[in-house]
Amino acid sequence: MELFTQLFGHLLAFVYHCFDRIVIHGYLTRLSRPEHVVYFLHEVIGAPVITKEILSERTNRYQNWVEAFARNRRIPIEWAEKGIRKEDFVRRWQRRMVRNNAYGVYFIFKSLEVGPTFRITVPKYPTKDPNYRIVANQRSRFTHYYFYIHDEVLGPFVMCMGSFFPFKATYYLNGHSFIEHQLSHAEISFRKDDNAFLAVGDVAALQAAADKLSPKIIRDRLDYWTFVLGPKFSAKERKQVKLSRTYAISQVEYCFNFVFKRNFPIHKLFERSCELGLWRLTAHRIAEVFGTRLQRNHRGKLSTVIDQIEHGHHVFRAYFRNAVLRQYEKFSMFLRNELCSNNLYDFGLKKGLDHLDEVRQRFKTIISRFAGFQAQWLNVHTDFPLLQRMALPVTVGSVRHPASKSTTPASSASLRSCCTPALMSAVGRHAKSTRPSSAPSTSPPMLTASTSFATICANSRGTDSSSVTARATPTFLPPRGFRSHCSSCSSISACADRSPTVASTTGQTPNIGQTAGSKPPTTALTKPSKKSSISWPRPDLAAHHSAAKTAAPKRKAPHQTFISARKLTGF
Repeated sequence: MELFTQLFGHLLAFVYHCFDRIVIHGYLTRLSRPEHVVYFLHEVIGAPVITKEILSERTNRYQNWVEAFARNRRIPIEWAEKGIRKEDFVRRWQRRMVRNNAYGVYFIFKSLEVGPTFRITVPKYPTKDPNYRIVANQRSRFTHYYFYIHDEVLGPFVMCMGSFFPFKATYYLNGHSFIEHQLSHAEISFRKDDNAFLAVGDVAALQAAADKLSPKIIRDRLDYWTFVLGPKFSAKERKQVKLSRTYAISQVEYCFNFVFKRNFPIHKLFERSCELGLWRLTAHRIAEVFGTRLQRNHRGKLSTVIDQIEHGHHVFRAYFRNAVLRQYEKFSMFLRNELCSNNLYDFGLKKGLDHLDEVRQRFKTIISRFAGFQAQWLNVHTDFPLLQRMALPVTVGSVRHPASKSTTPASSASLRSCCTPALMSAVGRHAKSTRPSSAPSTSPPMLTASTSFATICANSRGTDSSSVTARATPTFLPPRGFRSHCSSCSSISACADRSPTVASTTGQTPNIGQTAGSKPPTTALTKPSKKSSISWPRPDLAAHHSAAKTAAPKRKAPHQTFISARKLTGF
Protein backbone atom coordinates (compact mmCIF):
# COMPACT_ATOMS: atom_id res chain seq x y z
CA MET A 1 0.00 0.00 0.00
CA GLU A 2 2.85 2.38 0.80
CA LEU A 3 4.38 1.73 -2.61
CA PHE A 4 1.06 2.48 -4.33
CA THR A 5 0.59 5.77 -2.48
CA GLN A 6 4.19 6.78 -3.20
CA LEU A 7 3.77 6.03 -6.88
CA PHE A 8 0.50 7.95 -7.32
CA GLY A 9 0.65 10.27 -4.32
CA HIS A 10 0.71 13.41 -6.47
CA LEU A 11 -2.61 12.36 -8.03
CA LEU A 12 -4.41 11.36 -4.82
CA ALA A 13 -6.48 13.63 -2.63
CA PHE A 14 -6.74 11.20 0.28
CA VAL A 15 -6.96 7.46 1.05
CA TYR A 16 -9.05 5.72 3.70
CA HIS A 17 -10.06 2.15 4.52
CA CYS A 18 -13.09 0.80 6.37
CA PHE A 19 -15.74 -1.91 6.53
CA ASP A 20 -18.14 -1.45 3.67
CA ARG A 21 -20.74 -4.15 4.30
CA ILE A 22 -21.20 -6.55 7.21
CA VAL A 23 -23.85 -9.28 7.29
CA ILE A 24 -24.40 -10.77 10.74
CA HIS A 25 -26.57 -13.72 11.76
CA GLY A 26 -28.26 -13.71 15.15
CA TYR A 27 -29.13 -17.10 16.65
CA LEU A 28 -31.22 -18.01 19.69
CA THR A 29 -28.75 -20.59 20.92
CA ARG A 30 -31.22 -22.27 23.32
CA LEU A 31 -33.83 -22.71 20.58
CA SER A 32 -31.66 -23.73 17.63
CA ARG A 33 -31.49 -27.49 18.22
CA PRO A 34 -34.40 -29.99 18.35
CA GLU A 35 -33.62 -31.09 21.91
CA HIS A 36 -33.68 -27.44 23.03
CA VAL A 37 -37.12 -26.97 21.48
CA VAL A 38 -38.43 -30.10 23.18
CA TYR A 39 -37.18 -28.87 26.56
CA PHE A 40 -38.63 -25.39 26.03
CA LEU A 41 -42.09 -26.65 25.01
CA HIS A 42 -42.32 -29.43 27.61
CA GLU A 43 -40.63 -27.94 30.67
CA VAL A 44 -41.04 -24.18 30.25
CA ILE A 45 -44.37 -23.83 28.47
CA GLY A 46 -45.82 -27.07 29.83
CA ALA A 47 -47.25 -28.45 26.59
CA PRO A 48 -47.97 -32.21 26.98
CA VAL A 49 -47.75 -32.88 23.24
CA ILE A 50 -45.54 -31.02 20.74
CA THR A 51 -47.65 -30.34 17.66
CA LYS A 52 -47.52 -28.06 14.66
CA GLU A 53 -50.29 -25.95 16.16
CA ILE A 54 -48.09 -24.94 19.10
CA LEU A 55 -45.34 -23.65 16.79
CA SER A 56 -47.88 -22.00 14.46
CA GLU A 57 -49.48 -20.25 17.44
CA ARG A 58 -46.13 -18.60 18.24
CA THR A 59 -45.75 -17.55 14.59
CA ASN A 60 -49.26 -16.04 14.39
CA ARG A 61 -48.74 -14.15 17.61
CA TYR A 62 -45.56 -12.52 16.30
CA GLN A 63 -47.09 -11.66 12.90
CA ASN A 64 -50.06 -9.97 14.57
CA TRP A 65 -47.71 -7.95 16.74
CA VAL A 66 -45.76 -6.70 13.70
CA GLU A 67 -48.96 -5.62 11.95
CA ALA A 68 -50.12 -3.74 15.06
CA PHE A 69 -46.70 -2.13 15.50
CA ALA A 70 -46.73 -0.79 11.94
CA ARG A 71 -50.34 0.37 12.19
CA ASN A 72 -49.93 2.21 15.50
CA ARG A 73 -46.78 4.08 14.37
CA ARG A 74 -48.00 4.62 10.81
CA ILE A 75 -45.07 2.78 9.32
CA PRO A 76 -45.65 1.60 5.74
CA ILE A 77 -45.60 -2.20 5.43
CA GLU A 78 -45.75 -3.88 2.01
CA TRP A 79 -44.92 -7.10 0.24
CA ALA A 80 -41.66 -6.96 -1.67
CA GLU A 81 -42.23 -7.12 -5.40
CA LYS A 82 -39.98 -9.06 -7.70
CA GLY A 83 -37.46 -7.02 -9.70
CA ILE A 84 -37.50 -4.00 -7.36
CA ARG A 85 -34.38 -3.10 -5.41
CA LYS A 86 -35.46 -2.59 -1.81
CA GLU A 87 -32.83 0.05 -0.96
CA ASP A 88 -33.90 2.26 -3.86
CA PHE A 89 -37.59 1.84 -3.06
CA VAL A 90 -37.30 2.97 0.59
CA ARG A 91 -34.82 5.78 -0.05
CA ARG A 92 -37.39 8.56 0.15
CA TRP A 93 -38.53 7.42 3.62
CA GLN A 94 -34.93 7.25 4.74
CA ARG A 95 -34.27 10.82 3.57
CA ARG A 96 -37.33 11.98 5.44
CA MET A 97 -36.01 10.46 8.68
CA VAL A 98 -32.60 12.06 8.17
CA ARG A 99 -34.15 15.43 7.33
CA ASN A 100 -36.33 15.35 10.45
CA ASN A 101 -33.42 14.11 12.58
CA ALA A 102 -35.57 11.20 13.76
CA TYR A 103 -34.55 7.65 14.66
CA GLY A 104 -36.47 4.42 14.49
CA VAL A 105 -38.18 2.13 11.97
CA TYR A 106 -39.28 3.90 8.80
CA PHE A 107 -40.34 0.98 6.54
CA ILE A 108 -41.21 -2.73 6.75
CA PHE A 109 -41.03 -5.22 3.90
CA LYS A 110 -42.64 -8.66 3.93
CA SER A 111 -41.05 -11.42 1.89
CA LEU A 112 -41.59 -15.17 1.47
CA GLU A 113 -38.16 -16.75 1.79
CA VAL A 114 -36.63 -20.08 2.73
CA GLY A 115 -35.33 -20.33 6.26
CA PRO A 116 -34.57 -22.83 9.06
CA THR A 117 -37.58 -24.35 10.84
CA PHE A 118 -38.53 -27.57 12.62
CA ARG A 119 -40.54 -30.52 11.35
CA ILE A 120 -42.76 -32.42 13.79
CA THR A 121 -43.84 -35.93 12.82
CA VAL A 122 -45.53 -38.89 14.52
CA PRO A 123 -43.34 -42.02 14.89
CA LYS A 124 -44.00 -44.73 12.33
CA TYR A 125 -44.15 -47.39 15.01
CA PRO A 126 -45.95 -46.99 18.36
CA THR A 127 -43.82 -46.18 21.42
CA LYS A 128 -44.31 -46.46 25.17
CA ASP A 129 -45.05 -42.73 25.38
CA PRO A 130 -48.12 -41.90 23.27
CA ASN A 131 -47.19 -38.17 23.37
CA TYR A 132 -43.77 -38.76 21.82
CA ARG A 133 -43.11 -36.76 18.64
CA ILE A 134 -40.08 -36.53 16.37
CA VAL A 135 -38.68 -33.00 16.07
CA ALA A 136 -36.11 -32.48 13.30
CA ASN A 137 -34.50 -29.56 11.52
CA GLN A 138 -35.69 -28.59 8.07
CA ARG A 139 -35.80 -25.62 5.73
CA SER A 140 -39.13 -24.33 4.49
CA ARG A 141 -40.67 -21.21 3.00
CA PHE A 142 -42.31 -18.73 5.35
CA THR A 143 -42.68 -14.98 5.94
CA HIS A 144 -39.68 -12.81 6.78
CA TYR A 145 -39.89 -9.19 7.92
CA TYR A 146 -37.33 -6.59 6.83
CA PHE A 147 -37.18 -3.67 9.28
CA TYR A 148 -35.46 -0.57 7.88
CA ILE A 149 -34.03 1.25 10.86
CA HIS A 150 -32.33 4.61 11.29
CA ASP A 151 -30.13 4.16 14.34
CA GLU A 152 -28.48 7.03 16.19
CA VAL A 153 -25.13 5.18 16.32
CA LEU A 154 -24.96 2.75 13.39
CA GLY A 155 -26.97 4.89 11.02
CA PRO A 156 -29.30 3.25 8.50
CA PHE A 157 -29.26 -0.55 8.64
CA VAL A 158 -31.67 -3.44 7.99
CA MET A 159 -32.82 -6.22 10.30
CA CYS A 160 -34.48 -9.30 8.79
CA MET A 161 -36.47 -11.42 11.26
CA GLY A 162 -37.97 -14.82 10.54
CA SER A 163 -41.49 -15.37 11.83
CA PHE A 164 -41.10 -19.09 12.59
CA PHE A 165 -39.14 -21.05 15.16
CA PRO A 166 -36.22 -20.59 15.87
CA PHE A 167 -36.69 -16.90 14.84
CA LYS A 168 -33.37 -16.47 13.10
CA ALA A 169 -32.33 -12.84 12.56
CA THR A 170 -30.02 -11.31 9.93
CA TYR A 171 -28.54 -7.80 10.17
CA TYR A 172 -27.15 -5.79 7.25
CA LEU A 173 -24.76 -3.04 8.37
CA ASN A 174 -22.79 -0.47 6.38
CA GLY A 175 -19.53 0.98 7.65
CA HIS A 176 -19.92 4.21 5.67
CA SER A 177 -23.20 4.95 7.42
CA PHE A 178 -21.50 4.57 10.79
CA ILE A 179 -18.69 6.91 9.71
CA GLU A 180 -21.21 9.45 8.45
CA HIS A 181 -22.92 9.66 11.84
CA GLN A 182 -19.61 9.95 13.64
CA LEU A 183 -18.51 12.85 11.44
CA SER A 184 -21.89 14.54 11.78
CA HIS A 185 -21.73 14.42 15.57
CA ALA A 186 -18.17 15.76 15.46
CA GLU A 187 -19.33 18.58 13.11
CA ILE A 188 -16.75 17.74 10.45
CA SER A 189 -17.67 18.73 6.91
CA PHE A 190 -17.75 15.99 4.28
CA ARG A 191 -19.34 15.06 0.97
CA LYS A 192 -20.70 11.54 0.65
CA ASP A 193 -22.25 9.89 -2.38
CA ASP A 194 -23.85 6.48 -2.00
CA ASN A 195 -21.25 4.40 -0.09
CA ALA A 196 -18.13 6.55 -0.51
CA PHE A 197 -16.72 9.81 0.84
CA LEU A 198 -15.57 12.09 -1.96
CA ALA A 199 -14.37 14.97 0.22
CA VAL A 200 -13.76 15.48 3.92
CA GLY A 201 -12.51 18.32 6.09
CA ASP A 202 -10.29 16.15 8.29
CA VAL A 203 -8.87 12.93 6.81
CA ALA A 204 -7.45 11.80 10.16
CA ALA A 205 -10.88 12.12 11.79
CA LEU A 206 -12.38 10.12 8.94
CA GLN A 207 -9.97 7.24 9.46
CA ALA A 208 -10.40 7.42 13.24
CA ALA A 209 -14.17 7.12 12.84
CA ALA A 210 -13.71 4.10 10.56
CA ASP A 211 -11.47 2.36 13.11
CA LYS A 212 -13.92 3.11 15.92
CA LEU A 213 -16.42 0.51 14.75
CA SER A 214 -16.01 -2.26 17.31
CA PRO A 215 -17.82 -5.48 18.26
CA LYS A 216 -19.11 -3.92 21.50
CA ILE A 217 -20.85 -1.06 19.68
CA ILE A 218 -22.45 -3.42 17.20
CA ARG A 219 -23.62 -5.89 19.85
CA ASP A 220 -25.21 -3.20 22.02
CA ARG A 221 -27.25 -1.77 19.16
CA LEU A 222 -28.29 -5.16 17.80
CA ASP A 223 -29.41 -6.35 21.22
CA TYR A 224 -31.53 -3.26 21.64
CA TRP A 225 -33.35 -3.51 18.31
CA THR A 226 -33.76 -7.28 18.58
CA PHE A 227 -35.46 -6.85 21.94
CA VAL A 228 -37.77 -4.15 20.54
CA LEU A 229 -38.67 -5.75 17.20
CA GLY A 230 -38.05 -9.46 17.80
CA PRO A 231 -40.46 -12.16 19.03
CA LYS A 232 -41.76 -11.66 22.55
CA PHE A 233 -41.00 -13.96 25.48
CA SER A 234 -42.36 -13.70 28.98
CA ALA A 235 -40.23 -13.02 32.06
CA LYS A 236 -40.71 -16.61 33.23
CA GLU A 237 -39.44 -17.97 29.90
CA ARG A 238 -36.41 -15.69 29.92
CA LYS A 239 -35.62 -16.69 33.48
CA GLN A 240 -35.67 -20.43 32.85
CA VAL A 241 -34.01 -20.35 29.40
CA LYS A 242 -31.17 -18.12 28.29
CA LEU A 243 -32.70 -16.38 25.27
CA SER A 244 -29.82 -14.01 24.44
CA ARG A 245 -28.59 -14.10 20.86
CA THR A 246 -25.20 -15.17 19.54
CA TYR A 247 -23.91 -13.09 16.63
CA ALA A 248 -21.78 -14.57 13.86
CA ILE A 249 -20.32 -12.85 10.81
CA SER A 250 -21.77 -14.30 7.63
CA GLN A 251 -20.34 -11.89 5.05
CA VAL A 252 -17.86 -9.06 5.38
CA GLU A 253 -16.45 -6.54 2.91
CA TYR A 254 -13.42 -4.42 3.64
CA CYS A 255 -12.35 -1.73 1.19
CA PHE A 256 -9.53 0.69 0.44
CA ASN A 257 -10.70 3.87 -1.29
CA PHE A 258 -8.27 5.96 -3.37
CA VAL A 259 -9.86 9.36 -3.98
CA PHE A 260 -8.14 11.26 -6.80
CA LYS A 261 -7.83 14.99 -7.24
CA ARG A 262 -9.01 14.74 -10.84
CA ASN A 263 -10.84 12.03 -12.70
CA PHE A 264 -8.67 11.82 -15.84
CA PRO A 265 -6.09 9.28 -14.51
CA ILE A 266 -8.62 6.95 -12.85
CA HIS A 267 -9.94 5.16 -15.93
CA LYS A 268 -6.51 4.74 -17.54
CA LEU A 269 -5.03 3.46 -14.30
CA PHE A 270 -7.88 0.99 -13.77
CA GLU A 271 -7.75 -0.14 -17.40
CA ARG A 272 -4.02 -0.80 -17.22
CA SER A 273 -4.38 -2.57 -13.87
CA CYS A 274 -6.97 -4.92 -15.35
CA GLU A 275 -4.73 -5.77 -18.29
CA LEU A 276 -1.74 -6.49 -16.06
CA GLY A 277 -3.88 -8.33 -13.52
CA LEU A 278 -5.23 -10.81 -16.07
CA TRP A 279 -1.68 -11.71 -17.17
CA ARG A 280 0.35 -11.34 -13.97
CA LEU A 281 -2.10 -12.49 -11.29
CA THR A 282 -1.57 -16.21 -11.78
CA ALA A 283 -2.75 -18.97 -9.46
CA HIS A 284 0.39 -18.95 -7.32
CA ARG A 285 0.36 -15.15 -7.15
CA ILE A 286 -3.29 -15.17 -6.02
CA ALA A 287 -2.39 -17.61 -3.25
CA GLU A 288 0.50 -15.34 -2.29
CA VAL A 289 -1.79 -12.32 -2.13
CA PHE A 290 -4.24 -14.15 0.14
CA GLY A 291 -1.40 -15.39 2.32
CA THR A 292 -1.93 -19.14 1.82
CA ARG A 293 -0.12 -21.96 0.08
CA LEU A 294 -1.56 -23.45 -3.09
CA GLN A 295 -2.08 -27.20 -2.84
CA ARG A 296 -3.24 -29.88 -5.23
CA ASN A 297 -6.42 -30.56 -3.31
CA HIS A 298 -7.47 -26.92 -3.52
CA ARG A 299 -11.24 -26.49 -3.27
CA GLY A 300 -13.20 -23.56 -4.52
CA LYS A 301 -12.56 -20.93 -7.16
CA LEU A 302 -9.13 -19.75 -8.23
CA SER A 303 -9.35 -17.39 -11.19
CA THR A 304 -9.35 -13.78 -12.41
CA VAL A 305 -12.10 -12.25 -14.52
CA ILE A 306 -13.48 -8.90 -15.62
CA ASP A 307 -17.27 -8.70 -15.61
CA GLN A 308 -20.10 -6.20 -15.50
CA ILE A 309 -22.85 -8.05 -13.64
CA GLU A 310 -23.57 -6.57 -10.23
CA HIS A 311 -22.54 -2.99 -10.95
CA GLY A 312 -23.08 -0.66 -13.86
CA HIS A 313 -19.36 -0.62 -14.56
CA HIS A 314 -16.59 -3.13 -15.13
CA VAL A 315 -15.19 -4.94 -12.11
CA PHE A 316 -11.90 -6.83 -11.89
CA ARG A 317 -12.30 -9.94 -9.71
CA ALA A 318 -9.76 -12.37 -8.30
CA TYR A 319 -11.48 -15.43 -6.79
CA PHE A 320 -9.96 -17.56 -4.04
CA ARG A 321 -12.19 -20.23 -2.51
CA ASN A 322 -15.19 -18.41 -0.96
CA ALA A 323 -13.57 -14.96 -1.16
CA VAL A 324 -13.23 -12.47 -3.98
CA LEU A 325 -10.89 -9.51 -4.33
CA ARG A 326 -12.52 -6.76 -6.38
CA GLN A 327 -11.26 -3.56 -7.97
CA TYR A 328 -13.43 -1.00 -9.74
CA GLU A 329 -13.81 2.71 -10.38
CA LYS A 330 -16.94 4.55 -9.32
CA PHE A 331 -18.37 7.98 -10.08
CA SER A 332 -15.10 8.75 -11.92
CA MET A 333 -13.88 10.03 -8.55
CA PHE A 334 -12.22 7.12 -6.75
CA LEU A 335 -10.68 3.71 -7.24
CA ARG A 336 -11.70 0.99 -4.81
CA ASN A 337 -9.96 -2.24 -3.79
CA GLU A 338 -12.41 -4.43 -1.92
CA LEU A 339 -12.13 -7.87 -0.33
CA CYS A 340 -15.33 -9.83 0.24
CA SER A 341 -15.50 -13.10 2.15
CA ASN A 342 -18.45 -15.43 2.65
CA ASN A 343 -16.57 -17.86 4.90
CA LEU A 344 -13.91 -16.65 7.31
CA TYR A 345 -12.63 -20.19 7.82
CA ASP A 346 -10.78 -19.81 4.49
CA PHE A 347 -8.46 -17.35 6.26
CA GLY A 348 -8.20 -19.31 9.50
CA LEU A 349 -10.48 -16.80 11.29
CA LYS A 350 -13.47 -17.39 13.55
CA LYS A 351 -16.97 -16.18 12.69
CA GLY A 352 -17.83 -14.75 16.08
CA LEU A 353 -18.50 -11.02 16.27
CA ASP A 354 -15.80 -10.70 18.92
CA HIS A 355 -13.15 -11.47 16.26
CA LEU A 356 -14.05 -8.46 14.08
CA ASP A 357 -10.76 -6.69 14.83
CA GLU A 358 -8.78 -9.72 13.68
CA VAL A 359 -10.76 -9.71 10.46
CA ARG A 360 -9.92 -6.05 9.95
CA GLN A 361 -6.18 -6.59 10.37
CA ARG A 362 -6.09 -9.65 8.13
CA PHE A 363 -8.07 -8.02 5.34
CA LYS A 364 -5.96 -4.87 5.50
CA THR A 365 -2.85 -6.97 4.98
CA ILE A 366 -4.32 -8.80 1.98
CA ILE A 367 -5.52 -5.65 0.22
CA SER A 368 -2.22 -3.87 0.92
CA ARG A 369 -0.32 -6.80 -0.57
CA PHE A 370 -2.53 -6.69 -3.68
CA ALA A 371 -2.01 -2.93 -4.06
CA GLY A 372 1.74 -3.43 -3.67
CA PHE A 373 1.83 -5.97 -6.49
CA GLN A 374 -0.12 -3.59 -8.72
CA ALA A 375 2.29 -0.77 -7.93
CA GLN A 376 5.23 -2.97 -8.94
CA TRP A 377 3.54 -3.80 -12.25
CA LEU A 378 2.62 -0.19 -12.96
CA ASN A 379 6.02 1.18 -11.94
CA VAL A 380 7.57 0.03 -15.25
CA HIS A 381 7.70 1.70 -18.65
CA THR A 382 6.24 -1.22 -20.53
CA ASP A 383 5.42 0.72 -23.71
CA PHE A 384 8.25 1.83 -26.01
CA PRO A 385 6.62 3.67 -28.94
CA LEU A 386 9.97 4.22 -30.68
CA LEU A 387 8.77 3.44 -34.19
CA GLN A 388 5.63 5.49 -33.64
CA ARG A 389 7.62 8.54 -32.57
CA MET A 390 10.04 8.22 -35.50
CA ALA A 391 7.11 8.10 -37.92
CA LEU A 392 5.85 11.50 -36.75
CA PRO A 393 6.83 14.69 -38.63
CA VAL A 394 9.97 16.46 -37.41
CA THR A 395 10.19 20.23 -37.04
CA VAL A 396 13.67 21.78 -37.41
CA GLY A 397 13.62 25.53 -37.03
CA SER A 398 10.81 26.77 -39.23
CA VAL A 399 10.88 23.74 -41.54
CA ARG A 400 8.56 20.81 -40.91
CA HIS A 401 9.89 17.60 -42.42
CA PRO A 402 7.47 14.83 -43.36
CA ALA A 403 7.49 11.41 -41.77
CA SER A 404 9.77 9.94 -44.49
CA LYS A 405 12.68 12.23 -43.48
CA SER A 406 14.76 12.43 -40.34
CA THR A 407 17.33 14.98 -39.25
CA THR A 408 18.49 13.30 -36.06
CA PRO A 409 22.00 11.77 -36.16
CA ALA A 410 20.93 9.03 -33.75
CA SER A 411 18.20 7.79 -36.07
CA SER A 412 20.62 7.90 -39.03
CA ALA A 413 23.17 5.80 -37.17
CA SER A 414 20.45 3.36 -36.10
CA LEU A 415 19.15 2.98 -39.65
CA ARG A 416 22.70 2.64 -41.01
CA SER A 417 23.46 -0.10 -38.50
CA CYS A 418 20.25 -1.93 -39.33
CA CYS A 419 20.99 -1.74 -43.05
CA THR A 420 24.62 -2.91 -42.72
CA PRO A 421 23.85 -6.67 -42.92
CA ALA A 422 21.78 -6.18 -46.07
CA LEU A 423 24.45 -4.06 -47.82
CA MET A 424 27.18 -6.53 -46.90
CA SER A 425 25.18 -9.40 -48.38
CA ALA A 426 24.23 -7.57 -51.56
CA VAL A 427 25.53 -9.14 -54.83
CA GLY A 428 25.31 -7.40 -58.18
CA ARG A 429 26.99 -5.28 -60.84
CA HIS A 430 28.35 -1.99 -59.50
CA ALA A 431 27.75 1.26 -61.28
CA LYS A 432 30.59 3.25 -62.85
CA SER A 433 31.25 6.65 -61.33
CA THR A 434 33.99 9.22 -62.09
CA ARG A 435 32.54 12.06 -60.07
CA PRO A 436 33.12 12.65 -56.36
CA SER A 437 30.82 10.70 -54.13
CA SER A 438 28.25 12.91 -52.53
CA ALA A 439 28.21 13.46 -48.80
CA PRO A 440 26.24 10.88 -46.96
CA SER A 441 22.64 11.84 -46.48
CA THR A 442 21.58 12.68 -42.97
CA SER A 443 17.91 12.04 -43.75
CA PRO A 444 17.33 8.30 -44.05
CA PRO A 445 13.81 6.97 -44.43
CA MET A 446 11.71 7.20 -41.28
CA LEU A 447 10.66 4.08 -39.41
CA THR A 448 7.00 3.47 -39.17
CA ALA A 449 5.06 0.81 -37.34
CA SER A 450 4.55 -1.11 -40.61
CA THR A 451 8.11 -0.68 -41.99
CA SER A 452 10.25 -3.81 -41.98
CA PHE A 453 14.02 -4.00 -41.78
CA ALA A 454 14.24 -5.35 -45.34
CA THR A 455 12.33 -2.36 -46.74
CA ILE A 456 14.56 0.08 -44.87
CA CYS A 457 17.70 -1.56 -46.21
CA ALA A 458 16.37 -1.58 -49.76
CA ASN A 459 15.33 2.08 -49.73
CA SER A 460 18.57 3.36 -48.17
CA ARG A 461 20.42 2.79 -51.53
CA GLY A 462 23.84 2.75 -49.85
CA THR A 463 23.94 6.42 -48.93
CA ASP A 464 26.54 5.75 -46.24
CA SER A 465 28.72 3.43 -48.31
CA SER A 466 31.96 5.42 -47.85
CA SER A 467 33.23 8.12 -45.53
CA VAL A 468 36.14 9.20 -47.77
CA THR A 469 35.18 11.86 -50.34
CA ALA A 470 37.64 11.16 -53.21
CA ARG A 471 37.16 12.23 -56.85
CA ALA A 472 38.06 8.90 -58.44
CA THR A 473 36.81 6.67 -55.67
CA PRO A 474 34.05 4.51 -57.14
CA THR A 475 30.75 4.34 -55.36
CA PHE A 476 29.27 0.88 -55.23
CA LEU A 477 25.51 0.88 -55.25
CA PRO A 478 23.08 -2.01 -55.46
CA PRO A 479 20.97 -2.12 -58.61
CA ARG A 480 17.78 -0.07 -58.71
CA GLY A 481 14.91 -1.98 -57.28
CA PHE A 482 17.25 -4.35 -55.46
CA ARG A 483 15.68 -5.66 -52.24
CA SER A 484 17.48 -7.81 -49.72
CA HIS A 485 16.28 -9.54 -46.61
CA CYS A 486 17.55 -8.32 -43.26
CA SER A 487 17.70 -10.55 -40.29
CA SER A 488 15.65 -9.00 -37.54
CA CYS A 489 17.36 -8.15 -34.29
CA SER A 490 16.35 -9.44 -30.91
CA SER A 491 16.20 -5.95 -29.39
CA ILE A 492 16.59 -2.30 -30.34
CA SER A 493 19.97 -2.01 -28.66
CA ALA A 494 21.29 -4.96 -30.65
CA CYS A 495 20.52 -3.17 -33.91
CA ALA A 496 22.43 -0.10 -32.83
CA ASP A 497 25.71 -1.96 -32.26
CA ARG A 498 27.98 -2.33 -35.26
CA SER A 499 29.03 -5.85 -36.07
CA PRO A 500 32.73 -6.50 -35.31
CA THR A 501 32.99 -9.17 -38.02
CA VAL A 502 33.96 -8.43 -41.59
CA ALA A 503 31.46 -9.76 -44.11
CA SER A 504 32.36 -9.84 -47.78
CA THR A 505 30.43 -10.01 -51.01
CA THR A 506 31.54 -11.16 -54.44
CA GLY A 507 30.83 -9.29 -57.61
CA GLN A 508 32.33 -8.08 -60.89
CA THR A 509 34.71 -5.11 -60.74
CA PRO A 510 33.49 -2.21 -62.88
CA ASN A 511 35.68 -0.62 -65.57
CA ILE A 512 37.06 2.55 -64.02
CA GLY A 513 38.22 3.94 -67.37
CA GLN A 514 41.80 5.20 -66.63
CA THR A 515 44.47 5.51 -69.39
CA ALA A 516 47.92 3.98 -69.26
CA GLY A 517 49.71 7.21 -68.44
CA SER A 518 47.18 8.70 -66.20
CA LYS A 519 47.98 9.29 -62.56
CA PRO A 520 45.69 8.29 -59.84
CA PRO A 521 43.88 11.29 -58.45
CA THR A 522 44.82 12.44 -55.02
CA THR A 523 42.34 12.19 -52.22
CA ALA A 524 41.87 15.21 -49.99
CA LEU A 525 40.55 14.63 -46.49
CA THR A 526 37.74 16.97 -45.68
CA LYS A 527 36.26 17.51 -42.24
CA PRO A 528 32.63 16.47 -42.18
CA SER A 529 29.93 18.92 -41.25
CA LYS A 530 28.50 19.01 -37.73
CA LYS A 531 25.10 18.13 -39.12
CA SER A 532 26.48 14.95 -40.69
CA SER A 533 26.59 11.74 -38.74
CA ILE A 534 29.82 10.43 -40.50
CA SER A 535 32.78 9.81 -38.26
CA TRP A 536 36.27 11.16 -39.08
CA PRO A 537 38.19 8.71 -41.36
CA ARG A 538 41.25 7.01 -39.98
CA PRO A 539 44.63 8.05 -41.52
CA ASP A 540 45.90 4.49 -41.88
CA LEU A 541 42.80 3.58 -43.91
CA ALA A 542 43.27 6.63 -46.15
CA ALA A 543 46.90 5.68 -46.84
CA HIS A 544 45.83 2.11 -47.50
CA HIS A 545 43.26 3.29 -50.06
CA SER A 546 45.82 5.54 -51.85
CA ALA A 547 48.39 2.74 -52.08
CA ALA A 548 45.81 0.36 -53.43
CA LYS A 549 44.82 2.80 -56.18
CA THR A 550 48.49 3.42 -57.18
CA ALA A 551 49.24 -0.28 -57.46
CA ALA A 552 46.07 -1.00 -59.38
CA PRO A 553 46.56 -2.30 -62.97
CA LYS A 554 45.81 0.03 -65.84
CA ARG A 555 43.43 -2.14 -67.85
CA LYS A 556 42.37 -5.62 -66.97
CA ALA A 557 39.41 -7.78 -67.55
CA PRO A 558 36.74 -7.72 -64.92
CA HIS A 559 37.41 -10.09 -62.09
CA GLN A 560 36.00 -10.79 -58.65
CA THR A 561 37.00 -8.36 -55.89
CA PHE A 562 36.29 -8.66 -52.20
CA ILE A 563 34.90 -5.40 -50.82
CA SER A 564 35.50 -4.78 -47.16
CA ALA A 565 32.52 -4.16 -44.96
CA ARG A 566 34.34 -1.21 -43.42
CA LYS A 567 34.39 0.52 -46.80
CA LEU A 568 30.67 -0.06 -47.28
CA THR A 569 29.75 1.25 -43.88
CA GLY A 570 32.02 4.31 -43.89
CA PHE A 571 34.70 3.06 -41.55
